[in-house]
Amino acid sequence: MDASYASSTVGRVSENRDPRPRRRRPLRAAVGLLVLLAVIGYFAVQRASNGGGAPYCTARVYSGNYDGTSESYELSPEQAANAATIAAVGVAKGLPDRAVTIALATAMQESALRNLDHGDRDSLGLFQQRPSMGWGTPEQIRDPVYSAGIFYDRLVDVPGYSRLPLTVAAQKVQRSGFPQAYAKHEPDATVLTAAFGGDGILECGGPEPTGPGDPEKVRSEMIRIFGKDGLHTIPPQTGQAGQAGRNSAGGKGGPEVEVTLTEKANGGEAAMRRSRAMAHWAVANAKELGISRVSYGLRAWIAGQARGQWQHKGGTGPKDGDGDPHNANPGEVRIFMAR
Repeated sequence: MDASYASSTVGRVSENRDPRPRRRRPLRAAVGLLVLLAVIGYFAVQRASNGGGAPYCTARVYSGNYDGTSESYELSPEQAANAATIAAVGVAKGLPDRAVTIALATAMQESALRNLDHGDRDSLGLFQQRPSMGWGTPEQIRDPVYSAGIFYDRLVDVPGYSRLPLTVAAQKVQRSGFPQAYAKHEPDATVLTAAFGGDGILECGGPEPTGPGDPEKVRSEMIRIFGKDGLHTIPPQTGQAGQAGRNSAGGKGGPEVEVTLTEKANGGEAAMRRSRAMAHWAVANAKELGISRVSYGLRAWIAGQARGQWQHKGGTGPKDGDGDPHNANPGEVRIFMAR
């Protein structure tokens, strides 16, 4: 074969083949982008739909009368449950919001609000407390109620902790090697503090429970966190006949089981703060404890409905109508579980 012919042939073949990959690459990129957008759209629709998608929680601080959101922070159900317990323990101890914010920011840095079974050296739990440093036994430290309680106990021993910068107050308790790291969590911890015991709110979306809840466990945990002082509890009871309930498969069925917790009348703002913390603790722990509905004041939260948002009462069953005598006490928290 003539060399010049071979060379020209190779050139022609190359010319014929080169454009094809260039034509296909944009097409493949476009198809990939469409697939990615479709996946994102699917999960967005699932999350926005009532009861669809994976569970998630959002802490919000509203401006005005729930007509606008100024700040928000998203958590997994696990993180929300742990954050709710940390906040509830602080509220139950009668500590100010500043103490709760310091505790939450510390746990956000130390464990990302997860109850870890490992850490640096022998560090464990939400606050990465060390048994060897006198924080308690491993079992105690991995109990969120205990670990939050001992953190607060040591925090209040710090003179003027509420007036100190958050990093300084947290460091005096934790003795961390990176004390400035706590600072970045302060804005989000402030939102969480407001959601659990202040003017904010916690919303948790996702499907309703698929199995029955344990009312005795809910009642005992609430008493363990908040104590019996000033708290009136009604033992678990079955809802009234005819009430819209949910069965163990998540559908409409038999009556729900109810646990009612009521602060003493005329308890003031402190009692109302405790009630708000109780209600949002129940919402945060709904997935884990099989809670299907929470009623507090004039609002109700229903698992698997309204994208996890709190709703004005009216459509949550005969006992929750505007004429509900329970509404006479705004400090009452009613927790319902499917059977």
